[in-house]
Amino acid sequence: MFILKNIWLILFFAWGLPLTFYRSKFRKIVYQTDSWTINIKPYFWKELKALFGNIYPYDRNYLKMRNFYRFYLIIYLLLFTSYLTFSKKNNMNEIKIGSSIPSFTLTDQNGNLFDINSVLGKKNLVIYFYPKDDSPGCTAQACSFRDQFEVFKEAEAFIIGISGQSVKSHKKFAEKHRLSFTLLSDEGNKIRKQFGVPTNLFGLLPGRVTYIADKTGKVIFVFNSQTNATKHVDEALRILKESK
Repeated sequence: MFILKNIWLILFFAWGLPLTFYRSKFRKIVYQTDSWTINIKPYFWKELKALFGNIYPYDRNYLKMRNFYRFYLIIYLLLFTSYLTFSKKNNMNEIKIGSSIPSFTLTDQNGNLFDINSVLGKKNLVIYFYPKDDSPGCTAQACSFRDQFEVFKEAEAFIIGISGQSVKSHKKFAEKHRLSFTLLSDEGNKIRKQFGVPTNLFGLLPGRVTYIADKTGKVIFVFNSQTNATKHVDEALRILKESK
């Protein structure tokens, strides 16, 4: 299961090792040095010229390394292209502005089943997917939602946080930071995939995305930012105020 979930990262790492090795040897030949420091120097033009050209036509070692480097680089680029294509296909049905919030049921931090249909059509919705309980960015984001809870309440908005951790983890997270809104446990990331939430670092890091839906259940705004955790709260409030 771990291998399948992180297949692209494993492929890039596995193929990147020989690519790094051959590139290092190639650079030493091109720049006529035995020092490893050539690998960290910002010299590229001669390397590119040597890679795509033939600057030492009678040097058999150079020709051999150039061909190895070309081969591994081409495969690496093919892997990257395949990853982009795969990611695009996975996100073809992603929830976007104008989409309807799909039906789903998950368990909240108190161990109770929560059906999204219980609030659809009655409240504005702020549904945010986050990577992990109690991580620095996720804690800042959750606490910011907590601090603005009454403002969201006045905007008739219902806040829902979703991540892949267990109910026990959510309970601990909510109690530690006195979170007053709903956290849902999406173990296996079924709902994350249903929404088409993009990932980062070749699928290693779950994305941080917030969806704002009006009382009809239609998505009116999507905010995607891994690093600006608290801006999710600011953007959600801005959109809710503008939609009044």
